[in-house]
Amino acid sequence: MKTIDGVKGADYVAALRALGEDSRLRSLRPRAGIDFASNDYLAPASEPRMKKAICDALGAGTPIGAGGSRLLRGNCEEHERLEADAAQFFGAETALFFGCGYAANFSVLTTLPQRGDLLVLDSFVHASIHEGAKAGRADFRIFVHNDPESVENTVLEWRAKGGVGRVWIVVGSLYSMDGDFAPLDDLAAIADRYDAFLMIDEAHATGVYGQHGQGLSAAYERRENVLVVHTCGKALGAAGALVTAPRILRDFLVNRCRPFIYSTAPSPLMAVAVRVALSLLREEPERQKRLANLVAFTHREIRARGLQSPSDSQIVPYIVGDNAQAMQLASALQARGFDIRGIRPPTVPAGTARLRISITLNVSEGDVRAMLDVLKEETRWTTL
Repeated sequence: MKTIDGVKGADYVAALRALGEDSRLRSLRPRAGIDFASNDYLAPASEPRMKKAICDALGAGTPIGAGGSRLLRGNCEEHERLEADAAQFFGAETALFFGCGYAANFSVLTTLPQRGDLLVLDSFVHASIHEGAKAGRADFRIFVHNDPESVENTVLEWRAKGGVGRVWIVVGSLYSMDGDFAPLDDLAAIADRYDAFLMIDEAHATGVYGQHGQGLSAAYERRENVLVVHTCGKALGAAGALVTAPRILRDFLVNRCRPFIYSTAPSPLMAVAVRVALSLLREEPERQKRLANLVAFTHREIRARGLQSPSDSQIVPYIVGDNAQAMQLASALQARGFDIRGIRPPTVPAGTARLRISITLNVSEGDVRAMLDVLKEETRWTTL
């Protein structure tokens, strides 16, 4: 019988049962409780200005759906205005709008790296990057998380074995499950030294870090060997993703990227919403400052309880280890009114099941204190 992911069609029930026995069975749950789970870091998702902009756009005749691919009739003025604004905002030569961050990462990695090239991926990059690498033409290697020496050794070993193509170093600027930052200066230097491209996934940094929320990659945006992905569904509060890159790479994507060519374009209303979000970043820098203060407060409160956190960002992991125990702890916190979710393999390495605590402007200092107190009550923690 033909298989899907190694599972026979008749064995779906058994496969789901096995996930359940390992406490890894997923299900959809409604949002409830105080938000310590979302990526709505600056809380623009319910921003009145964004709602009004979409209502005004509808009133002015902007269609809900694009109606086709960007290369057919789906290329709307709203898309082009967003891309022009985004390129200027991020300091890049060009920008290209995709429907989501997964599509953007997958599209780039299945289009730009060619046969004979090498992708060198940080082990903790998003699943969309791993999947794009597997589906693309280039060979790929995984390097030790946040270890520039591992990157360089991987490149040198590949060259020594006859690799002659272009190297693509692919990293996140801020990692979604550990909350730690990439050594971008070191990685950019390696990219320059080996005539490599550097692809930076800014999903969790866009809006939160850098001047006016430009992200952690702003200093590299104009380089000919740098491409950046800025997702729009997290700190920007909308949906979609912007790939900022040199014009030659954008033109190649428009001409050769199958997910871009053969997909209906993102809703023009989302392009409107993202433009407003970029305006909010420019015009209301206090949002970014308030979040930075709240994140600093959270880590002070953690330390005040005699604890240590492996992160100093808005993403605070609490490592439990065991899958079942992580999910039981998440359920206990949810029952106490805090929306905190458990994260299990394969999203994180085996044996590192955890709570992922997200600090956003949807919560107050009082909420943070209460959450930490309840977390301490529910477990005999000694470290985060």
